Amino acid sequence: MAVISKKIPAPDKVEIKTALLSVFDKTGIVELAQALSERGVRLLSTGGTYKAIAAAGLDVSDVSDITGFPEIMDGRVKTLHPTVHGGLLAIRDDSEHQEAMKKHGIEAIDLAVINLYPFEEVRAAGGDYPTTVENIDIGGPAMIRASAKNHAYVTILTDPNDYAEFKAQLSADAGKTAYAFRQRMAAKAYARTAAYDAAISNWFAEALSIDTPRHRVIGGVLKEEMRYGENPHQKAAFYVTGEKRPGVSTAVLLQGKQLSYNNINDTDAAYELVAEFLPQKAPACAIIKHANPCGVATGSSLVEAYQRALACDSVSAFGGIIALNQILDAETAEEIVKLFTEVIIAPDVTEEAKAIVARKPNLRLLSAGGLPDPRVAGLTAKTVSGGLLVQSRDNGMVEDLDLKVVTRRAPTAQELEDMKFAFKVGKHVKSNAVVYAKDGQTAGIGAGQMSRVDSARIAALKAEEAAKALGLAVPMTKGSAVASEAFLPFADGLLSMIAAGATAVIQPGGSMRDQEVIDAANEHGVAMVFTGMRHFRH
Repeated sequence: MAVISKKIPAPDKVEIKTALLSVFDKTGIVELAQALSERGVRLLSTGGTYKAIAAAGLDVSDVSDITGFPEIMDGRVKTLHPTVHGGLLAIRDDSEHQEAMKKHGIEAIDLAVINLYPFEEVRAAGGDYPTTVENIDIGGPAMIRASAKNHAYVTILTDPNDYAEFKAQLSADAGKTAYAFRQRMAAKAYARTAAYDAAISNWFAEALSIDTPRHRVIGGVLKEEMRYGENPHQKAAFYVTGEKRPGVSTAVLLQGKQLSYNNINDTDAAYELVAEFLPQKAPACAIIKHANPCGVATGSSLVEAYQRALACDSVSAFGGIIALNQILDAETAEEIVKLFTEVIIAPDVTEEAKAIVARKPNLRLLSAGGLPDPRVAGLTAKTVSGGLLVQSRDNGMVEDLDLKVVTRRAPTAQELEDMKFAFKVGKHVKSNAVVYAKDGQTAGIGAGQMSRVDSARIAALKAEEAAKALGLAVPMTKGSAVASEAFLPFADGLLSMIAAGATAVIQPGGSMRDQEVIDAANEHGVAMVFTGMRHFRH
C-alpha cells in the first residue's frame, strides 16, 4: 500500500457514500447523479447543478444545508467553508481528524465532481475585462485541489469523459473505487487546475501588457496521442491551447490516417505561410517539405496557383504538404491527387473535391474552417535544455512597412510586387533564407544554410533544375526579384543573386557594410529596397 502523512496507509478500495456535485459543464451530470442515487449515495450540490439534479426528481441536498450558511455575493461564496473542505480533506483513519470531524459536525465527502467556470472560452471569445474576471473560478479549483490532495480517500472527477469509467468501477466493486483510479484522477485534476491558472496568468499578462512576467506557464489539453515523435523511438502527443486561431489545431480531419508529429509541424508551417496571401486578392498555394517551402505561388485560379507552386521544385514537393488559401475545388483536387502528397489543408473543401481526394485514402485532408490572420498577436515557445524560450508571434507584414529605396534605380511596379511576394515567403523559410520570385511565383528558394551566399546559390541551382524540368530556355531567376530575410553582410551575397539573374533585391538593411552592398547594386543597375525589419526563423 502507498503511504500518506503520519504513515497511515491508504486503503485500496473506498466506498462512495456521500458525493458533492458542482459543475459548470453539465454534460452527463444528471445521469451520473442517477447512478449514484440508485446506489444510495447521498447527493450534495450547488446552484445550477442542484437545480438540474432536483428537476430530474432525484433526492439532493443544497450545500448550504450542511454548512448552515447561505450562498452569498452572487454565488462567489458558497463552498468556501470548513464543513466542505473538512469533509474533503479529512484523513478517515487518523484519530485526530476523526475527533475534529465529530466535534465540528463534519461529514466525510467521498466523491467530488467538479468542473470550472469557462474562463478559457470567455477569453478566446474576446470577453471584456470585467466579464473575463468574473469567469475566474475560485471555489471550484479549491475543492478540486483539496479532493486531489486527499485522493487516498476521495475520488475527484473533473472531466465528463471519465464518468463512464467511474460508473464501471462502482458496478465492478460494489460502489467502491480503487486507489490506482483515484491516483489517476488526482493527477488529472492537478493538471486541469494548472492549465486553468496558466490561462488566467497569461491573460493578465496580455491585458496588462506585461511582456515578461516573473512566471510564465503554458498549458494545453491533450488532443491526441501519437504513435511516435520526430523519430520512432520518441514518444509524442499533440496538445491544444484553446486559441481560436484557425489552423492545424482547429482543423477537422476529413479523411486519411492520423497526422504524425512531423505532419502537424509541417502543416502548421504551410498554413501560416499561405495565410500571408489574402484570398480576396488572389488564390495562393504553398507546398512545404520538412517545414520549409519548396514552392509558393498565386494564380488566376486555385488550380493555376497550385501548378505554379509545384513548378518551382516538383522533386521536393513529392510527399509534401499542400496549403491553400481558398476552398479546395474539384479542378484543383484533380491536379493534386496526381502527385504523392501527405496532407492537404484548406479553409474548406467542396463535396466534389472530397470525392476526388477519397480516391487516395491515405491522403490526409484537413478543413481548417478559415484562415489565420497573420497580423494577430500571440506567443510562440520552444524548449531548450532546462528552459523555455517565449516570444511574441512574428506578425510583421511587408505591406505595413515603410519601404526605403536605397539605390539610384527604383524598382518597377512589377519588381516591387515580386519583392513583397518574395519577402513574405522568406519570412517562413528557415534562416539563412534567400527567395527569388517572379510574377507571383517562387523561382528558387535557398533555406537553412550557414552562409547566405550558399543559400543564394542553392536557390539559383533549384531554379536551374526547375527550368530543365519545365523545358525552359532560362531559369525563372532571370529578371526576378530576390528577398533576404536578414541583412546582406557583404556584397558577395548580392553578387551571387545578380549572377542568378535577379534585377531587384529586398532586404532589411542594417549592416555595417550596407553602403558597400548598395554600391555593388548601383554598379550593376539593380534596384534595392530596405524594409527595416528582419524575419529570422530557426
